[in-house]
Amino acid sequence: MQRVEELHSGRHVSAPKAEPLVLGGALAGLCVLGWLAGVFPVAASIVTVFLFAAPHNLMEVRFFLSRMPVRWGRAKAFFVTSIGGALALTGVFAALPFLASALNMSESGWVIANAGWNSALVLWVFLLTRLYIREKPRDWGWHLPVVFALLALAWFFPQGFSIALVFLHPLVALWFLDSQIARTRPAWRSTYRKGLVLAAVVFVVMLASTAGAPNLPGRDGLTIRITDHAGGSVISGISTHGLVAGHVFLETLHYGVWLVAMPLIALGGKPFRLDTIPLVKHSEGWPKSVKTLLACGAGAVAIFWMCFLVNYPITRDIYFTVAIFHVLAEAPFLIRLK
Repeated sequence: MQRVEELHSGRHVSAPKAEPLVLGGALAGLCVLGWLAGVFPVAASIVTVFLFAAPHNLMEVRFFLSRMPVRWGRAKAFFVTSIGGALALTGVFAALPFLASALNMSESGWVIANAGWNSALVLWVFLLTRLYIREKPRDWGWHLPVVFALLALAWFFPQGFSIALVFLHPLVALWFLDSQIARTRPAWRSTYRKGLVLAAVVFVVMLASTAGAPNLPGRDGLTIRITDHAGGSVISGISTHGLVAGHVFLETLHYGVWLVAMPLIALGGKPFRLDTIPLVKHSEGWPKSVKTLLACGAGAVAIFWMCFLVNYPITRDIYFTVAIFHVLAEAPFLIRLK
């Protein structure tokens, strides 16, 4: 009982004494996830997106609100650029398919538009980095070569760049969790990182066992959407079965971090206790706006669930279009990660 109270209080506690048991449980869970993703990739994708996609966005909003300072001070330019850039990039991303249809855009034109959006993303992150450096001077000279390399990839391999974002994005949640554990549960960090190694091993074994499997047989619209999202039309050498299984595995870990681990470790197991949010409890905060935002988010989750039941394929398309905003919103907080 005392240990449960310590977990929810936010006090530092020692690493679990039964680490082998903890890691054994983690390995068992990872193996079950790997088996489900490897054997039933399309079904697993459908179920996990339906159940967890929208709720995990709500938990991300809750977490980032807890990290948003009341007074921006020297960081005002950073946060204004973050919000404005994320909104603008999301708007363009959502408008591109309609523009392509209206302009009767050729395949090469679509590739150029895709490369242009990817480049804008890289330059936006670069600008945020520069603004952050201006706040807290430090040696980030290495980032210029990285930016140029990413811009080159965005133009020479635009579709590959986009697919890389799809597979790398779930890993960002693991990075956030590692940082959070270092802040509030440092004694657990070694156990957590051993768990990451186990996850990597299970992922590699699952991918190796499915990479050479026959491509997924379904040619219906939903299966095509799922395989294309996982890079089925871009990546060669790995079957669509393996690609979808790999993406489902990573995406489910991502959902697990935001829906289970972060609420327990970062929010004290009480994600709906709003009086701990600086923007709510501070006299200069925006309590009504924050509560309205979270209430709207909860309503959006319910609406997405209902729409998934009515028309899953179309709702899935809408969700992944809108959800690009949460992918972009992670970048500013990742840059400021301590």
